[in-house]
Amino acid sequence: MKNICYILLITVLFSSCSEYQKALKSEDIATKFKMGTELYDAGKYGKANRLFAQIVPQYRGKPQAEKLIYMYSNSFYNMRDYYLAGYHFERFESQYPKSEKAEEALFLAAKSFYKLSPVYSKEQKETKVAIEKLQLFINKYPDSEYLPEANSLIKELDYKLEKKAFEIAKLYNQIANFESEDYEASIKAFDNFLVEYPGTSFREDAMYYRFDSAFKLGINSVEYKRKERLDIAAKYYNAFNKAYPESKYSAEAEKMNKELQAAIQTYNTQS
Repeated sequence: MKNICYILLITVLFSSCSEYQKALKSEDIATKFKMGTELYDAGKYGKANRLFAQIVPQYRGKPQAEKLIYMYSNSFYNMRDYYLAGYHFERFESQYPKSEKAEEALFLAAKSFYKLSPVYSKEQKETKVAIEKLQLFINKYPDSEYLPEANSLIKELDYKLEKKAFEIAKLYNQIANFESEDYEASIKAFDNFLVEYPGTSFREDAMYYRFDSAFKLGINSVEYKRKERLDIAAKYYNAFNKAYPESKYSAEAEKMNKELQAAIQTYNTQS
């Protein structure tokens, strides 16, 4: 009995493959459309995509074109070919702005770019493009059912950009521990970060490391720049302590501040 079932299964599979191969080689676009749709509905997006690719040009301007191009676009999305999915979904929405699928298509186009966003440690060009695409979607469909998800995706991408910028600034601080002249670059990087991301979740860390860089720059400074740099470090400490009086960094920051004030007092006495 098991052997009979196995033989029947093999027969069905070979028959299905044979029909698919025939459809691929067929000159009849209706046959390709029908089988492609059946494969698409069955979740066999790769095979469906191959058939759709053969007939999309011939269906331009025909009543079935809207359905075909949507399935073609979505097959790329389900194949995780997000570059082509984004491109074709945008074209679909542009060509069929009154379609009931237009809103969904533009959202999936934007989400395709979101899918292309790499981990924060890599170049973030795709992340910025994804944010732009999602914002364009929100602007065009402000009452969309996809609005909560679109906002959530933007928030996630914004966080990724923040973390990238923070880690770059922090890297300057770490490098400066070996090359003291890089403390100025670290301070500038944290200044820029805090201006660009005023509401960042990394604000406490950024303000601490900015003070840390300024403190080390001032303490190790050449004499003719020492007073100015010590005063700047004191300013950054006061800003940090005022914003986060009970910070996880408070003990270390207070220790540095005592050394900083002693250095300022010594400088003033000498002067």
